[in-house]
Amino acid sequence: MIMKGQKISDRYQIIKSIGEGGMANVYLAYDTILDRNVAIKILRGDLATDEKFVHRFQREALSASSLNHPNIVEVYDVGEDNGNYYIVMEYIEGKHLKELLKKRGKLTTSEVVDIMLQITDGMSVAHDSYIIHRDIKPQNIMILENGLVKITDFGIAMAMNATQLTQTNSVMGSVHYLPPEQANGKGSTLQSDIYSMGILMYELLTGKLPFKGDNAVEIALKHMREPMPDIQEELPGLPNSISNIILKATAKNPKNRYNDAREMHEDLKTCMNDERIQEAKIVFKYPENNFDDTKVTKMLETKKESEGEDPIAKQITKSDLKKQNKLLLILASIFTGLVVIITSFVILVPIITNEKVVSVPDVTNKTVQEAIQILQNAGFNVSDEQLEQSSDEIEEGHIIKTSPEVNTKRTLSTIITLYVSTGDARITIEDYVGKNYREVEGALKALGLNVITEAKDVEDIDKVEEGEIIEQSVKAGEKLTVGDTITLYYPNISKYPDFTDGSYSVEDIKDFCEDHGVTLVVKEVETEEYEEGAIISQDRGTTVTIRQGATLTIRVAKNVVPVEPECDELAKELGQC
Repeated sequence: MIMKGQKISDRYQIIKSIGEGGMANVYLAYDTILDRNVAIKILRGDLATDEKFVHRFQREALSASSLNHPNIVEVYDVGEDNGNYYIVMEYIEGKHLKELLKKRGKLTTSEVVDIMLQITDGMSVAHDSYIIHRDIKPQNIMILENGLVKITDFGIAMAMNATQLTQTNSVMGSVHYLPPEQANGKGSTLQSDIYSMGILMYELLTGKLPFKGDNAVEIALKHMREPMPDIQEELPGLPNSISNIILKATAKNPKNRYNDAREMHEDLKTCMNDERIQEAKIVFKYPENNFDDTKVTKMLETKKESEGEDPIAKQITKSDLKKQNKLLLILASIFTGLVVIITSFVILVPIITNEKVVSVPDVTNKTVQEAIQILQNAGFNVSDEQLEQSSDEIEEGHIIKTSPEVNTKRTLSTIITLYVSTGDARITIEDYVGKNYREVEGALKALGLNVITEAKDVEDIDKVEEGEIIEQSVKAGEKLTVGDTITLYYPNISKYPDFTDGSYSVEDIKDFCEDHGVTLVVKEVETEEYEEGAIISQDRGTTVTIRQGATLTIRVAKNVVPVEPECDELAKELGQC
């Protein structure tokens, strides 16, 4: 088990668990060498001894580490430490698209186009290397506050060469985004990711999934057999170009889809152009029902077709039903057998062996030695290995609980495990005022706190130093737990920009001075060297701190107006006027 505070390879200090997957668990960790938070994916302990899974995990790491793109989560490091196989990745502070959909319901067309452009741009790099994601879904797409999209979890991606593109692999990924060829047990190709991206695009626009069902088989059948719902019935004003992109991406026949993510990306780039808004509906070149689906279903009569129910949604084979009933019967028998065995063990064994059954004594709050003595005096055996657990109520080194629990009746041959308190795991906040906010931020993040730093205006800039903490949101002495947030405020000490670089007009400088409480003095200088309105100079340089009430003087170019010479009578006669 990976514990909070544990160091991996004497470098990555575990802060907390942030996710669990089928192959690996993911933790937030602090890189003690590069002073940054990272996400570290560690192969599950029960799989670390399986050579097949280890190789697959390492293959995933090598595939992902070869991808370098701003829209793909970066892989920093790969390694093994005391049997723990791990991948160190960029830690993303954002939300995944599923969370965004739950909050918003659906997104605007321009938002979806922007998101899909980023996803297809990132996936283009993967497809160029013949790396298939195989699990594109909103839960695997993160979006940051600034709108940057990050594709995560190339967890089942596999680098493939050109001769392996039709290799058969097991059906994986979420069934709601599963391409028909994968649902049918066939191999994945680059076009498999295209299909999933098309379903994702439909969901982002409508807030709905195109195919739903009571179980995975039913949904998979719909992906294989039912046409894609017309998105323009949901969104009547949607441009034809957007509808065509979704139709092409979600074609049943992979030959009718985009060849790869780059081709889909290029189509997305022009989809909002005026000339494409009313383009004709796409017509597929290849038939859409040319694949073999006998592996999944054999058509049967629908019991409730006459009642108006969807016949496809209720299809199931007789053999599948028999297998399911047989499996349920076997599982029920096993469960019943286990109940009988356990009951017999607890009730009958003491009778058969004449072994005494007693209650487990309460050793809560006792020291380890005291607890062992009490339990042994009661006749129990105590495990040599104690488990540690934090507690803000039980003193460090004292017993929190036992397993089995206190007062439960057990035979004297039962081995009792002790849970020992490691003390209060909460973090005591200190008075950070006067300290550098970047140093404090790094130290608190290493302890697992969420730290926000924010500039704040101060009345007397001369009394504070740049970067020092002037205020904190949590008072000294208060305690926080991992994941809690503290805000550190530092003085808003701004410097004057270079107004003479050609990017500022007089109006821009007026607005700037109003925002910062500075009085502006404008002096016009007649000159032929500068264009009219150009800022020639400023009396406060770029190293000067901006203070309210200060005066800024700028010199602005004014063109010289030529003065015509006075004409006398002689000049007039000579035609010089």
